[in-house]
Formats: sequence, C-alpha cells, structure tokens
Amino acid sequence: MDEELPLFEFDPDPVGVLDQWVTLAAARDSIPPRAVLCFYSEILDSLPAEAEQVGTLEAAHGLHPIWKLNRHGVDVAVFHPGVGAPLAAGFLEEAIVMGARKVVACGGCGTLSPEVGAGDIVVPTVAVRDEGTSYHYLPPSRTVDADPEGVAAAVALLEERKVPFVAGKVWTTDAIYRETRQKVERRRAEGCLVVEMEAAAFFAVARFRGIRFAQLLYGGDDLSGPEWDSRDWTVSPSRRLTFDLAVELASRL
Repeated sequence: MDEELPLFEFDPDPVGVLDQWVTLAAARDSIPPRAVLCFYSEILDSLPAEAEQVGTLEAAHGLHPIWKLNRHGVDVAVFHPGVGAPLAAGFLEEAIVMGARKVVACGGCGTLSPEVGAGDIVVPTVAVRDEGTSYHYLPPSRTVDADPEGVAAAVALLEERKVPFVAGKVWTTDAIYRETRQKVERRRAEGCLVVEMEAAAFFAVARFRGIRFAQLLYGGDDLSGPEWDSRDWTVSPSRRLTFDLAVELASRL
C-alpha cells in the first residue's frame, strides 16, 4: 500500500524544474549568510526602525520583505517564512539560494504536555513527519532529527543566558483543524511535547541543502486538557524573547 502513495515516491535528484526561477531571484537579491525566520508580525513591523530592507520574497498573497539587522556585530537577515510547511520550505529554499547558510526559526506552538507551560521555551530535537513537504527532501520515515549542531548551539545559549527551556520531540502537522483528541493522545504517547506546522520540513530542507539550522519555540495554546485553551498565545512576552535569542543564536552558528 505504501508504495502506491505518491508521498513515498522520494526522488533524490537535487535539481528541480523551477530551479532557474529561484536562481533568478537570487541574482536579484543577496542576503547575509545568517538568517532568522520570524513568525511574529509585530516584531517584523518594528524592524524598519533598526534594519535595512535587502530583499523580497514573493508569494501569491503578497510580498515578504527581507530585513538586514546588525546585532552582536553580525549582519542577520530576518523575514517571515509564511505559515505551513510548503510555503515556509519554499521561502527557506529561496533564502538559501540568496546566501543563507546558518538559519534559526522562532515561532509559537501548541502544547501537548503539562511539562510545557504558556510562554515556556522549547528546543525541537526531532519532529514527527505528519505533513507532506519533508517527504520531498528525505526518504520516508516517521520522524526527522533536527540539525545536532543547531540543537547544541541553542541549548548552550539558553543555558548561558539562564533561560529555562525544555528540549524534545515535536509534532508537525498540515491540518490544524484535524488535531483530533485521538491524534493528540497518540502523539503525546510517543513523546511529543508540542504541535506546530513547519519543523519537520525545516529539518528536511536543511539536511538536504547542507545548511546549519536551529529552532526556538514558545508554548502557546494548550491542547493537553479536555478542552482547547488559547491562553492568549499571540500576545506572549516570549515572542520578543525568542526573537532576540534567535538573532543571537544565528550570530553564533
């Protein structure tokens, strides 16, 4: 049965039909080798006060500006990668062609375990591949490991800064409205701390393209109880904290 599913038809050929279009985008824009993929709109809206726009990523819904921010004596590109694995992986691909080699993503996640409270920092170490994008970059498997160097750098920074965190498995899904109670319990039973939508794809693209990658998440809405609790996750102070940490982490990778 598995062999009949298109999702399992992995092709290791590194050259895609659209590579020429991506190369043209790279010729138009050049960005620093260190980049932060930031999911926080309010942070991005504040960047013109301290950063320079150096590029643009294009999607059918509009433009995503790329900002060059200098902190810790290092230039770092910052942009919103889009929500969901397909778009986020595509923008990461384009950023790589533009020059990104050491990348950190920061965003929120839904919590599956009481171990992760609202605003708590999470370092993903492995992701359950319950999405489709990662299967176009790596052979089929249930999970994909994060870049070990990226994880080690993230852990070292958080310990140095004395920021409490947990590190562990995450669940990457494409369908937020199909996070059923049975699926939540199954993922929790296999050790998933949180659920989000991009990690597995990020890990797969990073490995396929040979770049350094790390990710910082913060505990947002809560799926661990009998009823969903939003916990006002989009206004957490951890958003600024994880962004600032991500920029510093990118400068260290």
